[in-house]
Amino acid sequence: MTIYLFGRYRRSYKRLDPQLQRLATERIVLFERNPFDPRLDTHSLHGKLKKQWSFSVDKRYRILFEFLDKNKEEVIFLDVGSHSIYR
Repeated sequence: MTIYLFGRYRRSYKRLDPQLQRLATERIVLFERNPFDPRLDTHSLHGKLKKQWSFSVDKRYRILFEFLDKNKEEVIFLDVGSHSIYR
């Protein structure tokens, strides 16, 4: 799987607490192995974000992403943060 990082994602990731950064990295490794691992709670969004998906870092934080191809082998991480990233 190829993961691209959008500028907003990079900036948001840098603002996270170091412990949360480590947890996010662990979740990303899990995501690379299987984007639909039940522990990630990966789900598609709706409304104006209908082409986007998110998965859980923990109960509060999510990574917002988009699949770039039909085979789901390329993704771009758009943002990371609390539920406010959906706004």
